[in-house]
Amino acid sequence: MSERIYSLLSRLNVWDRGFFGMRGLSNYNLSCCVNTLLQTFSATWEIGDLLDKWEAAGVRADTRNVPLQLKRVLTAMRSDSPQPAPHRDFLHSLDRNCVRLSTQHDADEVFLAILNLMQQQMDDKLLALQIQNLYKISVETHVQCLECSSVQTVTSYMLSLPLHIKEDHDSLEDCMTSFFRHQELRGINCCFCATCEKKTPSKQSVKLHSLPPILCVQLKRFRNCDGYTRKLDSRVTFPKTFDFSETLKEAFSSDFAQNDCKYTLHAVVVHSGSAMCGHYTAYVHHRMKQRWYYADDSHVAPVSWEDVQRTYGGHNPQHTC
Repeated sequence: MSERIYSLLSRLNVWDRGFFGMRGLSNYNLSCCVNTLLQTFSATWEIGDLLDKWEAAGVRADTRNVPLQLKRVLTAMRSDSPQPAPHRDFLHSLDRNCVRLSTQHDADEVFLAILNLMQQQMDDKLLALQIQNLYKISVETHVQCLECSSVQTVTSYMLSLPLHIKEDHDSLEDCMTSFFRHQELRGINCCFCATCEKKTPSKQSVKLHSLPPILCVQLKRFRNCDGYTRKLDSRVTFPKTFDFSETLKEAFSSDFAQNDCKYTLHAVVVHSGSAMCGHYTAYVHHRMKQRWYYADDSHVAPVSWEDVQRTYGGHNPQHTC
């Protein structure tokens, strides 16, 4: 694939000025979180293309089937209509799978739930695996004992990259550098060493084994402090394009073999409000019209890259990516 995509999932507030070739989605029983995720799935079109190949012969009447209803709503979102796309059947299918209506949700948790439900409910397992591989980040975790120097290596995968942010100014590159930096584990964080046969201080590092076509990044703005959850509104900048081979080559594992490591931003999920209550919206880049749009449920409007940059945070505590 010549153009890779990264989608920023994080924590931000347009108005109906007519139809611009992109369909909105009505807010139905607090569905703003799911609405924004649907807009990102539509912007990163590969998942819709793969679902179009799915015959779904055995599940056509199953109202609980999430991938079937997702296929239908993504098809509707591509149609040329000024009306909001019909998506209540999709919302009800999620509700029947414990992603409840009339409930505030975390966007990253719902995103992962949708991907997992597609794995479980698609009868074409090869196609389901291809969908998961769109987002699959393969990593190696190395844990070195600081007493005997033995190293344990575990290969695993993630479907989004969880990045902690600082309390002051930060950047996407800085967040990623921190994620892949060596960490010492001591005290209650000590790991069991099979060679020493006890818990020992250790040094942990994470290396990239492979990168996906669509990279989802979650900026973790929520902190638990004395039993209360608070939202960090510090400024985090991010670029239109990001190239791992230029900025994070040291994060590659020894057998990392991909040549194309450059990503282009296609969607930003944003959250306005506090840690306990808020509203999700999205900025998405339309691949056919080659411009940015802002989607606030049923209201869609064209915007500029400068508007997207206002989600960095640091200026308005209620308006952060």
